[in-house]
Amino acid sequence: MPQTETPGTEVAPRTRLRWWTELPLILLVYGCYSAGRLLARGDVSTAVDHGLAILRIEKALYLNAEHPLNRLFTREAWLGVPADFWYASLHYLVTPVILVWLFRARAEHYRAARTWLMTSTFIGLIGFTLLPTCPPRLLADGHGFVDTMAQYSSYGWWGGEASAPRGMGGMTNQYAAMPSLHVGWALWCGVMLWRYGGTRLTKALGVAYPLVTAIVVMGTANHYSLDAVAGVAVMGVGLLLAPRVLRGADLLRARFERRTPAVPSGTGSPIVSGGCQTSAGERIPRQRESQLASAAEPDGSPSDAGEEAPAAAR
Repeated sequence: MPQTETPGTEVAPRTRLRWWTELPLILLVYGCYSAGRLLARGDVSTAVDHGLAILRIEKALYLNAEHPLNRLFTREAWLGVPADFWYASLHYLVTPVILVWLFRARAEHYRAARTWLMTSTFIGLIGFTLLPTCPPRLLADGHGFVDTMAQYSSYGWWGGEASAPRGMGGMTNQYAAMPSLHVGWALWCGVMLWRYGGTRLTKALGVAYPLVTAIVVMGTANHYSLDAVAGVAVMGVGLLLAPRVLRGADLLRARFERRTPAVPSGTGSPIVSGGCQTSAGERIPRQRESQLASAAEPDGSPSDAGEEAPAAAR
């Protein structure tokens, strides 16, 4: 007869995620992100040419959000200083926090969300490599941009060269402006908060965080408007590719499991380990077998002697 499982006793899925396997994976992706930014150092003149080309395209499209925002942040320290802290810190803090929150509170959605983020990050690294781009803050003064991070460097932990800690600016690739993964990661965080937050506050934060991040990256002269657009596009492509990446990972896992020898398991027998013939409740292998053999011997127990005693008396 077919057996039905009692509700609440279902077996957990075999692909259950563990933090000690997820953490190294995330650290690996972040290490690739950092190494990619560091190693993909294109020629400075080429990066400057790409930056000027983006400015010309924006001019043709009547896009010019960077200049007014940059002038505002340069003139108003109460806006510029928090914006610099926002740019230098939040994408390293908010993104991991949301990953941990999804892992603990929305585990059924975590794997797809994590794969989307990682796939998009790798696409961004390809952009850094193929299209090194000078950010607005590093263009010549005649283009009208001010590096707010250098202007307000005395307020923060970063130096005047980049958003890296003081003395480490030379270890970063400052020409990795296209696409803006600051905006891309912020968009991912916003979508997660909107879809899985469950409250009006989290939905409001899900809308505000990517929008404010886009304003910050332009106002601090770290990215062009088209960099932000490219960051959104990269996340869109990553979203489309993530299901295929998941299927590929599942196929690799299934192939690996097929090559791994299965552990034999008994069906319908109380013996736990067939090699030792140890049944449930026994501590010594072959304990039950020895007990049965001793019980079958003629003088194996006091009860047998007791049964034969009256016969001898006759």
